[in-house]
Amino acid sequence: MTIFTAITHADLVSEVRALADALAADADWSPDHLIGIGRGGLIPAVYLSHASGLPMLAVDYSSQAEELATDAIARLADRTRAGERLLFIDDINDSGRTIGHLRDMLARAGATPGSVRFATLIDNTGSAQQVDYRARTIDRAVVKDWFVFPWEAMAPDSAIQADADEVPERIA
Repeated sequence: MTIFTAITHADLVSEVRALADALAADADWSPDHLIGIGRGGLIPAVYLSHASGLPMLAVDYSSQAEELATDAIARLADRTRAGERLLFIDDINDSGRTIGHLRDMLARAGATPGSVRFATLIDNTGSAQQVDYRARTIDRAVVKDWFVFPWEAMAPDSAIQADADEVPERIA
């Protein structure tokens, strides 16, 4: 049986503030732009933009269709070659699939090494990808809950269950 754990609005605000504090504390690297990863990273990126005062851009990868994100990724890679630093934001680094795809796409587009970092509200220690900033850490080998962010709570229960069921080993 799936355990659904709601991320409340208060949780979201607290976690975004933790990310903002982590960015402010990093004396060695600061982004020029935040990049919200569509769909789950868009709202956290907007909140983080307000909390940090940093401008925000977006890339849509919600459909997992690389061809729909190619042009945006190419433009973002161009920005890194012009000297900009970009921080990509997502809600959760679970399997690492999204972050891995975006890293691969950025590398193929010629993004400058060291100019791109990733941040998530929740980071799974067992993920195939590592993030640079996180508000909360979980270990999927232990924590099997399906986290429901405030924007996801708008969906019907059946859609939330279908999302959880997409990769059963995460919650089994």
